[in-house]
Amino acid sequence: MLTLDPIGVVHSPLRSKAEAARQPAAALDATARIELHPGRNFEHALEDLEGWERLWVLFWFHLNDSWRPKVLPPRSASGRKGVFATRSPYRPNPLGLSAVRLERVEGLTLHIRDVDLVDGTPVLDIKPYVPYTDAWPDSRMGWLQDEAHAVQRVRAGETPPDPITAWSVQFDPLAAEQAAWIEARTGLPLRERISATLMLGPQPHAYRRIRRDGGGYLLKVKEWRVRFSRERQDIRVLAISSGYRPAEIGRSADHAEDPLAVHRDFRAAWK
Repeated sequence: MLTLDPIGVVHSPLRSKAEAARQPAAALDATARIELHPGRNFEHALEDLEGWERLWVLFWFHLNDSWRPKVLPPRSASGRKGVFATRSPYRPNPLGLSAVRLERVEGLTLHIRDVDLVDGTPVLDIKPYVPYTDAWPDSRMGWLQDEAHAVQRVRAGETPPDPITAWSVQFDPLAAEQAAWIEARTGLPLRERISATLMLGPQPHAYRRIRRDGGGYLLKVKEWRVRFSRERQDIRVLAISSGYRPAEIGRSADHAEDPLAVHRDFRAAWK
């Protein structure tokens, strides 16, 4: 048996696993902070950290209480994979590893960016990211390499290799207009997120947040809902809507920065 004593905790605007990006690269500029626990001489442990741009954060997947020998990763279009061949949080020991960008250190608080960690995540250790030894960009990527290659070939207008087939994603005029409106007001690269997810296929998928919706399909991207249809290897994105209920959007905020304001304006533009 091993005993692990967390050194701190993550404070982040992400309240659930569904809100968090699947990898730090998909969470560019998302901010959070790590607060180290006082009374353990961590002030000295943090010395000399300011000069590092990126850090490895080792943490505990505290929202998981079980593990699975096989899982369905977000980018798998060919079925379940052994958990040790994935980054899934459903592990025998729910340890996580994330590369984040360090902005500054204030006392026992580390301000970080590119964060895929939910609020309340226990931090077990912090290590500097060393590019010349930690990055091996030409390394093989197992099952993911073939699926990623298929998507890249489709984006380049080429035919994907069998047996993996990437899907063609087209936006109806309404959906394209709505995506552009949301991107202009929120900075969220919504159209890119939608295309990257749906190119892997329209099958209902818990991690990719796809489910059937009547005779069509529904994709969740953060707080937005994307309706689409499929035919053979083609996907048509039909329309986008807010994930908030009308009653929630209708409530007036008592502070200047109302997170629902953009949803209220969206609903007024597309009733």
